[in-house]
Amino acid sequence: MYPNLVIDAFKNHFGESPKIIVRAPGRINLIGEHTDYNGGYVLPAAIDKAVFFAVSPREDDDCHLISYDLNEIFSVNLNELIKTDKYSWANYLMGVLDEIQKELNVQETLKVSRTSDDAKLLRGINLVFGGEIPSGGGVSSSAAIENGIGFAVNELFNLGLSRIDLLKISQRAENNFVGMKCGIMDMFASMMGKENAVIRLDCNSLEYEYFPFNAPDYRLVLCNTMVKHSLVDSEYNTRRAECEEGVAVFQKYDPSVKTLRDVTFDVLQQHKNELRPIVFKRCKYVIEEIARVEEACKVLKE
Repeated sequence: MYPNLVIDAFKNHFGESPKIIVRAPGRINLIGEHTDYNGGYVLPAAIDKAVFFAVSPREDDDCHLISYDLNEIFSVNLNELIKTDKYSWANYLMGVLDEIQKELNVQETLKVSRTSDDAKLLRGINLVFGGEIPSGGGVSSSAAIENGIGFAVNELFNLGLSRIDLLKISQRAENNFVGMKCGIMDMFASMMGKENAVIRLDCNSLEYEYFPFNAPDYRLVLCNTMVKHSLVDSEYNTRRAECEEGVAVFQKYDPSVKTLRDVTFDVLQQHKNELRPIVFKRCKYVIEEIARVEEACKVLKE
C-alpha cells in the first residue's frame, strides 16, 4: 500500500514519476541494550515494516522534501542546511545531506580514486517519503529515514559510497545535526538486515555475523503501545554520559580502556567505591549485557 501512496503523492506534487523508489526497514534488537555506544555486541534484525521514498534528481541545489504521513512540505538549498524546530522530521533528511557533502569534500581533498574530471557532486532532489513504522515507537524510524535518503542520493548521483559508508553517514547525521548521541546499531540493522537472521554486530570494530532466526514454531510480536518516545528528549544522552563517567574512572588505572567493552566484571568490582551508585549500576548492566549477547548467539547456533 505505502509504496503506491508515496509514488502517487510524488506524481501529484511534482507532475512526473520518481526516478527511484527506496524501501528502508525499521529494526528490533533481540538483546544487547545500551551496549552499542559502549563498544559492545548487539543482536538486532530488520523488520517487515519500512519507510518508502520516491525521489528524483534536480539540476539545481534546491531540495523539496515532503512528509506524506504528516502532509508537510519543507524546502531548503543544499548550501543552507540549518536545523529547524518547526519540521523536526526534516532534520534527519538534512543531516544526511549535510554529512554526504562533508564526506565528498573529504574525498575530493584526499583525491580518493578520482581525477579532476570525475568529481562526484550532490545536487538537489525532489522527495516524498512515508511508511508503516510508527514514529517514536522504538523501532528506529529515524534510522530508516536517514538510511533511505542516503541510499537514494547515492544511487541517483552515482556517489560511489558503500552501504557501510552510508550507515556511518546516517549515524553522524543523527549525532551532529539532529543532536542525538546514538550508537550505530539502528542504522546498521536497517541497512544490513537479512531475512530469517539476526546480526551480531561488534560495535567496536563493525565486524558482523548473521545468526539464524528461522523458527517456524515461534513468532516475535511487536506491540505498539502508542506510548511515544523521542531519544533526543529522553534520558538516553544522560545514560551515555553516566557510562562515560565510569570509563573515565577505569582509564585512570588502565589507559587502554576506551569503552565499557574493555572492562571486566572483576575490574568493575575493584573500583566500585570510586563510582557513584548510579554509575556503578549503569556499568554493571552494560558489562553483563555484553556477556548475555554472546551467550544468546551460542544458543541460537545450537
